[in-house]
Amino acid sequence: MTATPRIGTAQLMELLSVSLGAYYGDFTVAAASENLTASQGKTLNVLRRGPASMSVLAITLTCDASNMTGIIDRLEKRGLVRREPSSSDRRVKNVVLTAEGERVIDVIRGKMHNTIAGLDRLSQQERDTLYGLLQRTFNRQPDIA
Repeated sequence: MTATPRIGTAQLMELLSVSLGAYYGDFTVAAASENLTASQGKTLNVLRRGPASMSVLAITLTCDASNMTGIIDRLEKRGLVRREPSSSDRRVKNVVLTAEGERVIDVIRGKMHNTIAGLDRLSQQERDTLYGLLQRTFNRQPDIA
């Protein structure tokens, strides 16, 4: 009887890299089908969690603030987001997803066929386990949906 090999951090990092590459490839194709760049789609995805300032978006998306302005300008022109004053600091503008923006990000997520198929292969118990592990690994608070 042979012992089960132990999985190391490097192997987990490699699998995460492959997994994220597949996810973002799927996401990029789905965003393009809605005439959006991957960066524009990612911005809508982040805003699905709630309004955010331009600086928070730039940090979250690891994007230069000047690039963020161009991304938001193009999304705003399409009616997918709007800028509104912050309730706590009138110097700050928050970016808010519009109803059309919500519809478009839902369509993009729905077109991520490879990702959906992969997740659909998991049982509910496996999904729950994966969700908990990813939360713990990346220290995210649970989202109530």
